[in-house]
Formats: sequence, structure tokens, C-alpha cells
Amino acid sequence: MDASSPFRAVRRSASYWRVTFDAPPVNLVTFDTFAALGELVDRMDADEDVKVVVFDSADPDFFLAHFDLVPPKEPYAGPTWLDVATRMARSRVLTIASIRGRARGVGNVFLLACDMRFASKEKAVLGQPEVGAGITPGGGATERLPRLVGRARALEIITTGDDFDAETAERYGWINRALPDAELDAHVERVATRIASFDRRPLAEVKALINRSTLPSEDDLTAGQDTFRASLTWPEAQERIRQLLQRGMQQRGDLEYRLGEHIADM
Repeated sequence: MDASSPFRAVRRSASYWRVTFDAPPVNLVTFDTFAALGELVDRMDADEDVKVVVFDSADPDFFLAHFDLVPPKEPYAGPTWLDVATRMARSRVLTIASIRGRARGVGNVFLLACDMRFASKEKAVLGQPEVGAGITPGGGATERLPRLVGRARALEIITTGDDFDAETAERYGWINRALPDAELDAHVERVATRIASFDRRPLAEVKALINRSTLPSEDDLTAGQDTFRASLTWPEAQERIRQLLQRGMQQRGDLEYRLGEHIADM
């Protein structure tokens, strides 16, 4: 990865990679993130040895803040988030998220596309704030989240736009486990190295079999993405987004730290 990449990838061993998001000031998800993740999935699929990839963040306050709501200056022609997330979920490689900091919007959707999620009790914050910004979630939140937490809790998470702590997320089935922050790294390392020690073929076959009954259809994912794109053009959404940006959204500060609280105070 080059110096402008939103993350750095390190091979812990031939079978275990570690990918660390590092895009100050708050790890915003941009079209560059989509492109870099697309290239990473290409590398994962082409490598004959890798079995597990762990994703974490260099910023303990922000895992992946959310999508960049400032329109790009140049048209984007790379892979869409939907393409990247679908390919990652269907890859034979197991993916694990080690969560410290805030993962909201497409940041949370990234977690949902991972195969496993482990979070710091003290430092992880999850949410889908799009409705509070006047838009709808895209990229799989409305399709993947109900499969984990059920219909009623998915509606609670998405329609309130609130922040959720790791212990609540664990109770809802949103993540695998909430762990004391001091224990998170060792636990994820143990899980990853254990998986990496097993043969590639049974790991890939088991994931493919479980995918058959747990992943949303392409049609459903596309419907969610199309609605999200349309919602960005709604005048009321554009006004809400303008106000949020004016108040400090996408900058390191109180609004981003307590977005779930602030987004209901418009």
C-alpha cells in the first residue's frame, strides 16, 4: 500500500494478515477507501496462502467514522462499496474486525460485511445515523443488520440513529463479543492465529456453506443502495447535511464524538 492509502496492511504470517485503518482526522470512508479495499480483496483472493485477515484502527476513538458527505470533485469510476462488501463477504478468506472507537454508517456496514466482530467494552461505539441526517442507509445495513439482531432491533438501531455501546451490541447479536479493552488484542490474536493454523479447504467450504443461508440477495442489496443514492438528492436531506457539516461533522470534535446525541438535536 502507498502512503496515501487509508490503511496499512501487514503480513503477520503467510496465512494471517493485519489491516489497520489510518486516515486522519477521523477515518472517514471515502471513494479512495472503496478503491483501496477493492484492491485488498483482489490480493486476498489471488493469494494461495492467506486464510484470515484482521481489521483494526490506528485511532482508538474512530474505527471508521462514516461516509464522507462532501461530494467528490472528480467523478468516481472504481468499485462500489456494494461490490467490495459482497466480494469480501463471499471471499474464502475469513475476516475479523477488532473494534475500538466509533463505527457508524458505512463504518458499521463494513463491520457487518466482516465474518466476525469483537469490540472493546470501553471504547467501541456503533450506530447507523443516516436517518438523522435525512437519508437512508446504503451498502447493506438494512439487509445485513436484521439477519443479526432481528427486525425490531434493526428498526430501533436505524430509525433512532443513536449510538450503541459494545455490551448492548453483544446482547443484540450485532457483534460476537464485547471484551475489556485490555483483553481485546490478545483475544483477537488468539482467534486469528488459531484459524490460520487450520487447513484452508475446510475453512473456505464452511464459510461458503454458512453464506448460503445468511447473506442477503444481490437484488435486496441493490435496492438499499439505490434508495441511499436517491436520498442524497432530497432537498431536506441536503439541508440537514449542510447543517451537520456547519456544526462540525467530519472534524475531530464533540459532534463526531457524540453524533448519536447531536443528530437528534437539529
